[in-house]
Amino acid sequence: MLTPEEIMQLIQSLIWLLAGVGIFIVGMNFMSEALEKSAGEGMKKLLGRISNNRFSGVGVGMGVTAIIQSSSATSVMVIGLVSAGVMTLTQATPIIMGANIGTTVTGLLVALKNDYFNMLMYLFAFAGVMMGFFKKEKIKLAGLLCSGLGLIFVGLNIMSSPQAFGNPLVERMFQGIFSVIDFPLLLILVGAIFTALIQSSSAATGVVITMVGTGILPLDLALFIILGANIGTCVTALLASMGANADSKRIALIHFTFNVIGTAFFTAIVWIFKDPIIQLLMNMFPGSDPMSLQMRVSAFHVIFNVTTTVLLLPFVKQLVQFSCLVIKDKKKTEPVRTLRYVDDRLLTMPPVALMQAKKEMDYMFSLVESNISLSFTAMGANEPLYAEKIAENEAVIDFTNGALTRFLIKLSPSVEQSDELVIGSYFHVLNDLERIGDHAENFYEITEEMAKKKLSFSEKAQGDIRNMCNSVMEMLSISKDAFDNLNQTDLPRLTVLEDEVDKMKKDLIASHFARLAEGDCSMDVSPYYSSVVTGLERVADHLVNVGYSIVSPVGDEKEKQ
Repeated sequence: MLTPEEIMQLIQSLIWLLAGVGIFIVGMNFMSEALEKSAGEGMKKLLGRISNNRFSGVGVGMGVTAIIQSSSATSVMVIGLVSAGVMTLTQATPIIMGANIGTTVTGLLVALKNDYFNMLMYLFAFAGVMMGFFKKEKIKLAGLLCSGLGLIFVGLNIMSSPQAFGNPLVERMFQGIFSVIDFPLLLILVGAIFTALIQSSSAATGVVITMVGTGILPLDLALFIILGANIGTCVTALLASMGANADSKRIALIHFTFNVIGTAFFTAIVWIFKDPIIQLLMNMFPGSDPMSLQMRVSAFHVIFNVTTTVLLLPFVKQLVQFSCLVIKDKKKTEPVRTLRYVDDRLLTMPPVALMQAKKEMDYMFSLVESNISLSFTAMGANEPLYAEKIAENEAVIDFTNGALTRFLIKLSPSVEQSDELVIGSYFHVLNDLERIGDHAENFYEITEEMAKKKLSFSEKAQGDIRNMCNSVMEMLSISKDAFDNLNQTDLPRLTVLEDEVDKMKKDLIASHFARLAEGDCSMDVSPYYSSVVTGLERVADHLVNVGYSIVSPVGDEKEKQ
């Protein structure tokens, strides 16, 4: 029976322990946030290598998770990419497997700590805080990284201090708890629940490694808790998939299934061959010092994830088939419009989100190009052709404009300062593309109305409009190449063409009135002719804005001359 004084000491130690866990998690979040923001280009390059090659997928998963130090973040990002239709289930599954290997880096880092290393990390934490006072974004990010890395070890050392795990009362308490749950399945359940609650397998692994290092937790029990932690980490992905499409739910299920199979396999192995495995780990890292004890747990964590990936990588197709069998496609009802390449789950990864937003705009531009071309064809034939196609494209253009604008507004606060200008230019481009789409629809409506009234332009008027359309189409090609590929080569030609279109508008309006005076044109077509010529000139203005958006956020080429 504990005395009141001992109870108070125990409460203080538990509070100290919780503080250590909290600081550890804060440090993990700081470091993860800094690495996510600073590794934008690296993330883009890694994601650019996504293919159907399973080994490259595992490599991408390992690389991304090693960079951002969070398998949960990688899983959420992959779910977002699958939901946006950028990645197939077959491509995403190896990435999830690789993420499990990448997350073992944190455990290795934790296991390597010693007094000298701890002192260095404390200095890192202090230096990081000082760097946070600088105005330069890159220095602030470096400071966030340093302080996060330092806080991880501050938290670990608080946990292993005499006030926490070092307290004999705490040791007795945990030994009593572990004597009650000294059964593999219960230990796995404890590991899964603890990881699910804190939503970080890295933090859970760090706590277990620290407990083994202080001697509170025996190695044979720790192995089962580590196995449970690998199941608990799936909770983040499962939560992220809620409300998403069927494929997103499937990748979360694949992640869960992968870890459950691996855990079941290793549980059986460790349960049956516990003593030889413990002996093997002890031979790999002999000694009774904290680092040796901790390295045994960390090594097991690495072996588990690498072995599970090697065993299940050949069965990617079967895992995908299983997920499709469990999670059926919803019965088709009214189609719900969604963005093609963008999903709100990508907001946790700003560099990736911005990259996907650019893809969405490229797709929107292709629809605008299609509608302009179709409306010009209908106008040239003087027949209301392609009505359904133009209407559908225009609906997608309008939806994309609104939905992507809202997405960029959400993304703006989390991007680096240099990317704020990019997002600013995207807002302008979205508006210009939407207006060009409106003009394309207007051209079609003019054609439709004239066909109903059996009106047509004179041959001379048709030839003049055709020439003007050809110039606008050339401008569209240059502008699209400039925006899609960031190609500035033909921008001067874009300016020249705009001047020519401006001159054409004046000349065509003047020649039209001359024909009216001579009786060569009907007054009935006059409003339509003026609307077409004015509309083409406005389309040219918008195309110049879009083309020059790659050198000026507001797309004004006059600033660059």
